[in-house]
Amino acid sequence: MLAAARSLHRLSSSSSSSSARSLRRVLHPPPLPSSAPPPLPPLRTLTRALLPHLAAAPRFSTASCSTSVPSRLGECGGSQGPPAIPEEAEGDEAEEAAGALVRHDTDAYAAVELALDSVVKVFTVSSSPNYFLPWQNKAQRESMGSGFVIPGKRIVTNAHVVADHTFVLVRKHGSPTKYKAEVQAVGHECDLALLTVESEEFWDGMNSLELGDIPFLQEAVAVVGYPQGGDNISVTKGVVSRVEPTQYAHGATQLMAIQIDAAINPGNSGGPAIMGDKVAGVAFQNLSGAENIGYIIPVPVIKRFISGVEESGKYSGFCTLGISCQATENIQLRECFGMRPEMTGVLVSRINPLSDAYRILKKDDILLEFDGVPIANDGTVQFRNRERITFDHLVSMKKPEETAALKVLRDGKEQELSVTLRPLQPLVPVHQFDKLPSYYIFAGFVFIPLTQPYLHEFGEDWYNASPRRLCERALRELPKKAGEQLVILSQVLMDDINVGYERLAELQVKKVNGVEVENLKHLCSLVEGCIEENLRFDLDDEKVIVLKYQNARLATSRVLKRHRIPSAMSSDLVEEQATNGEIEASCTS
Repeated sequence: MLAAARSLHRLSSSSSSSSARSLRRVLHPPPLPSSAPPPLPPLRTLTRALLPHLAAAPRFSTASCSTSVPSRLGECGGSQGPPAIPEEAEGDEAEEAAGALVRHDTDAYAAVELALDSVVKVFTVSSSPNYFLPWQNKAQRESMGSGFVIPGKRIVTNAHVVADHTFVLVRKHGSPTKYKAEVQAVGHECDLALLTVESEEFWDGMNSLELGDIPFLQEAVAVVGYPQGGDNISVTKGVVSRVEPTQYAHGATQLMAIQIDAAINPGNSGGPAIMGDKVAGVAFQNLSGAENIGYIIPVPVIKRFISGVEESGKYSGFCTLGISCQATENIQLRECFGMRPEMTGVLVSRINPLSDAYRILKKDDILLEFDGVPIANDGTVQFRNRERITFDHLVSMKKPEETAALKVLRDGKEQELSVTLRPLQPLVPVHQFDKLPSYYIFAGFVFIPLTQPYLHEFGEDWYNASPRRLCERALRELPKKAGEQLVILSQVLMDDINVGYERLAELQVKKVNGVEVENLKHLCSLVEGCIEENLRFDLDDEKVIVLKYQNARLATSRVLKRHRIPSAMSSDLVEEQATNGEIEASCTS
């Protein structure tokens, strides 16, 4: 799974990449023979004619197109494409067929015009935190992506297009003007974001796109966006190859995705995949090392994201059951847990203590059904005609605080249970976009909560390059209570006070003066509120740090000045300390 996640690439493009590409010019075509069909429409019209033809073929045929120059793009392939006029058709039949063909072309061009007046180019200036030096950011960078307008004067794009943004601009097709945009909501798990533009001038002539449904296999789609290789809009075509839960590279989550064979390149991120006159998905990543394997976010995920924002005013997250399951494909395993031959289900092997399932389910339960849908022995459920997907998709489509009906087999007896679903935060956060890292510095010791972005600072091969023990905990440990963090000593800023402790970096802090550390805020309060002469930290491997408390406090300001660090703690800890101070003051008064 880790290897697969690393091979998926997000598709926003660097601003400097497209200008370096060499382009091939198209020479003037030779004159057409007198018997050839009428000439093709101009390039702009041809590009616009591409999209609706694809959409009009809900069941795309793999039959190759004619080698002769077609008089209409719609004549090429597609089992339900524009109707052909039979040679033997005469009179009314020929007129009806010709009329249907004209109506198809009219609808097709209208659909293209709608799409091109809805797709925008997104320009982002971003600055990511430096997790090795959490009090400062990395150099800002510029990137580009795509987006499209939906009802309500909102723009949908990818979360990774605007992640860690400091400034966002959008430009509509055919306009030289860029307009400032604000990020209304971001869902990094589903890699989606909503933008708004205040300028009324921007919305003049803009059309909104309607969301469609999940396309069937081999249905044709067209991806519209602004990929690298040029500055103008681009349209590429392809067909649906696969529909199943997939690892989202940006948010490192498993959600439904649609695999297509259309060319999706850096810069396509956030652009719509069009089928007919509606959106079938949002382009967001491709598979490196493979040819023409791209992925789009399907409409159910998009609708779930938008509805959550509309109901709560912010991104609400995707629900999880909070359990780990094992397939029961082995007949001996099924017999051991009392499953009858007609029963199917999965074995519950681990339960997150923070989930509602922790009080409902038990280890070694057999989960037979979810909301009345039977679960197969491999963990899949029926999806459309002769397709199957993992039952996690049913869970992820639930809204927070919704309940689900479970049927389980426990000790050989079937039971009907009800569980409340909600988003769950892992013990070690997978991402930390759009927020500053937390840190606390005391006597040159830099304490931080363990996060995967910190491990990513060790390079592309972070899984092997980062500290092994921290990596294993980040990927496998579950939280025992809400708000729990793994606090680590990330580095030692050298000073006379900490000489001899410099080799204790990258170890977890277990206790402060004998009190177990719950999170970074708790560690900060324990240190700041110390009333003893000595301050003791207990670390991994039974390592110990002991400091004279008053000398260490004086050394802290000295270290901060030497390393030009503006504050001994991050802004969230400063606010926490200020709040605690106000509470204490009110209590004493």
